[in-house]
Amino acid sequence: MANDLNVIALVGRLTRESELRYSSGGMAICRFSLAVNRRKRTADNKWEDEANFFDCTMFGKSAEGLNQYLEKGRQVSILGELRQSRWEQDGQSRSRVEIVVNSLQLLSSSSGDRTERPRTDGPAARTQGSYGAKPATPPPTMPDMDFGGPEQFDDDQIPF
Repeated sequence: MANDLNVIALVGRLTRESELRYSSGGMAICRFSLAVNRRKRTADNKWEDEANFFDCTMFGKSAEGLNQYLEKGRQVSILGELRQSRWEQDGQSRSRVEIVVNSLQLLSSSSGDRTERPRTDGPAARTQGSYGAKPATPPPTMPDMDFGGPEQFDDDQIPF
């Protein structure tokens, strides 16, 4: 029984438009790249930013719904896990590590404000790919609901 843990949490900016494709079974696959900066001290005691780049993949309905919002420069927060792919090419062993995203939160737009504007142009918005294109559907909007606060309930009516 293994007690291993594979969890990664990052906040960064998208380096390119996301790409939405579909598998032969109809599963949505959204790929994007994330840049995460870290500050480091140089030899002459000055601070500079160093960018790290991560390839990310998201699957399923969440990938399909969020794709239209994943534009270059947009700041996002992701939770996921690392996956390593291994293959042989031209007689040499190759490998690649990517992040499989389980949860993504939009933090700001590419221009820095916090408004939500769906992307309607560009290749990713048209959902084209070698896996067969399907039309993109916008994510459902949540209706405004007022559930009330604790002051609206009598203690005698709460079942626990």
